[in-house]
Amino acid sequence: MTLTPKTELDNRISRLQTLLQDKGIDGALVVHSIDVYYFSGTLQSSHLYIPAQGKALLMTRKSFERARQESNLDNIVPLTSVKNLPALIQETGLPLPKTLGLELDVLPVNNYLQYTKLFPETTLVDVSGLIKQVRLVKSGYELDLLREAAAIMNRVHRQVPGAIKQGMTELELASAVEAIARREGHEGFVRMRAFNQELYYGHLLSGANAAVSSFFDGPTGGIGLSPAYPHSASNRVIENNRPIIVDYVGVKNGYIVDLTRVYSIGALPEKLVSAFEGTLAIQEAVLSAVRPGADCGALYELAVNKARELGLEDNFMGYTPNQAKFVAHGVGLELDEIPVMAKGVKAALAAGMLFALEPKFVFPGEGVVGIENTFVVTDNGAERLTTIKDDVVIL
Repeated sequence: MTLTPKTELDNRISRLQTLLQDKGIDGALVVHSIDVYYFSGTLQSSHLYIPAQGKALLMTRKSFERARQESNLDNIVPLTSVKNLPALIQETGLPLPKTLGLELDVLPVNNYLQYTKLFPETTLVDVSGLIKQVRLVKSGYELDLLREAAAIMNRVHRQVPGAIKQGMTELELASAVEAIARREGHEGFVRMRAFNQELYYGHLLSGANAAVSSFFDGPTGGIGLSPAYPHSASNRVIENNRPIIVDYVGVKNGYIVDLTRVYSIGALPEKLVSAFEGTLAIQEAVLSAVRPGADCGALYELAVNKARELGLEDNFMGYTPNQAKFVAHGVGLELDEIPVMAKGVKAALAAGMLFALEPKFVFPGEGVVGIENTFVVTDNGAERLTTIKDDVVIL
């Protein structure tokens, strides 16, 4: 079992404490499960109180025994009732905060209202942005875990060609690829932070189905298996000479990489071959401009301008009017982290930031071609984590 080292946890908490002090916030009550995991090393049902100064306090409802085994924090106590939060904080010798930070981007309103009653003399403020800022730059420890996730997906894609059979459905292929991924160590759960966004492994789509738009905030959709899960693989038979998009997320030790490759039973039409080559050109153009200090919005515009030069602007990242307005997104413990290379974003890259770059072209009635790789920003540009060849694999 991989446990987050105490030095890693202490560093993360210290960085958040610095931000809390800068903002005049006395403490943060972390309740979103993956944020609790990030700062404590355990995903057990807990409330984590991080004071602006002093040691963090992990208060665990279930399972307290596992939290003690998994977390390297010093202060871990059982939580029998949420009503005990103020008393448990005071029992550690900490004063109740006058200003308390919460993750208001994900916290349910009912929970928020409960905290207003538990801390009646306290001003509640949003610290979700501060937490995202701490999580934004990955440590060497995190990058090692991300490389493990990337290695899984590299191995999976080497086995995908052997799983594709003529006459099989998208669902049959998805089942085969997911079985490979699980055997390789994939943890099987993809976390997303955005409200009402959800994903199971990713999108495995073929032909015209890949170009069907859905609620999912990305360039591909698919009809799925029912209106209850209206995206990704369907029961449609995979056709010859049409692109098969395998856009699957790799997860290991909670850490996520994103990777897309294109396969086809028989040669693709020249139009789609040319468009795929265009996605490689966009990838190369963006990567040539990636460096610490590069503006995310400008990198998106660079990709759009390249698509315009190819005469494919209307098919870039979807098709009008259902185009996604980004070309890359952050990854880490969640699929939809920052940085985001998107329209209008004013944010600079820094060494240690991670992003999945996914230029894709969508053609209604025909299919989708594209590429996606995960990179980490370095002092000299970008290091690629997903190293399987970019080529379309023709079977």
